[in-house]
Amino acid sequence: MKLASIVVAGTPSVGISDSEGSIVDIRDIDPSLPTDMQALVELGPAALESINVRRAGLSKHQETEIQFLPVLPRPHAVWCAALNYPAHITEGSWETPTRPPFFLRVAESLCGHRQPMIQPRVSDRFDYEGELAVVIGTRARHVPTDAAWDVIAGYSSFNDGSVRDWQRHTTQITAGKNFAATGSFGPWLTTRDEVPDITDRQLTTRLNGKVMQQTLISEMVFDIPYLVNYLSTICDLVPGDVIVTGTPGGVGTRQNPPVFLGPGDEIEVEVDGVGTLSNPVVREEL
Repeated sequence: MKLASIVVAGTPSVGISDSEGSIVDIRDIDPSLPTDMQALVELGPAALESINVRRAGLSKHQETEIQFLPVLPRPHAVWCAALNYPAHITEGSWETPTRPPFFLRVAESLCGHRQPMIQPRVSDRFDYEGELAVVIGTRARHVPTDAAWDVIAGYSSFNDGSVRDWQRHTTQITAGKNFAATGSFGPWLTTRDEVPDITDRQLTTRLNGKVMQQTLISEMVFDIPYLVNYLSTICDLVPGDVIVTGTPGGVGTRQNPPVFLGPGDEIEVEVDGVGTLSNPVVREEL
């Protein structure tokens, strides 16, 4: 199942993609279900599996008729892994970490599918980072790696947009990762049962139609079960938490010459079977 946080006729809701590619408002399926993705995920996997979008007579919307929000508009935590693909480690001349480096993103730093990513007016070094996002579906602590898949609700595409000069102001990169609407998240929360072979899927980032990054998810240094185990050792993972799993080689700052995002650009992140996240780029207004 593919679910999205949407706005229909000015009202936030959850949309579900049907077999024909149209979007059905969850309120038309079952008015008792939450219209907030966070609350819906908190109901648990069984509730998600019980949603039936095949009923005749449901009103259907095309993507152009709705506004997409970040899949989780107000997530409790967005944990982002750094240095998790060998090609990205190599292009930056870093050493392979022995433990996964993580930083956090705040909700205001994210936008949804087709919403503009904003190049800050204080920088001309705005970069893309295509990534796979994992959404937690069950509260969990100290999760063994062999049980990690059971706590995952699903997956989404993610662009960990980075303001490179601000990222390097100090040894802590958080500043460059949290400018308003510099990252994007969506369009879909694709439930785990739809992509049971997620590690065999391909991640591709395109800038104005040109492939800039491409890798198999299986190339990660620290795989998904390890990331879940590691973070759940630190604290409880709660439904709706997001684990962003790292970017492959090919980021703009490592191109020769460097390639940064600017007004008029269109950046896409596609994970096979999960969804294609597309965003225009605009300059922050004075």
